[in-house]
Amino acid sequence: MRKYNDKESTELLEIQCNCCGKQLLVKNGIVREGCMMYQDIFGYFSHKDGEMHSFDLCEDCYDRIVQSFKIPVSIEEKELL
Repeated sequence: MRKYNDKESTELLEIQCNCCGKQLLVKNGIVREGCMMYQDIFGYFSHKDGEMHSFDLCEDCYDRIVQSFKIPVSIEEKELL
């Protein structure tokens, strides 16, 4: 869950993991530790048609969740800018 300075602002104040509740380190609007943000809009033929869902996971919760997948997550190295 992300909190911003105000509704029109893009200045990030804090992030809390939606799974475990951990407060993630944010400094000067920049996340300073591993965090996965998910956001998607459910489409036609879904029971959630038109709903946008979003959440944040700390790295530990992400790792725990993907370990339970029957098909592993695809991982490829990318150069950070």
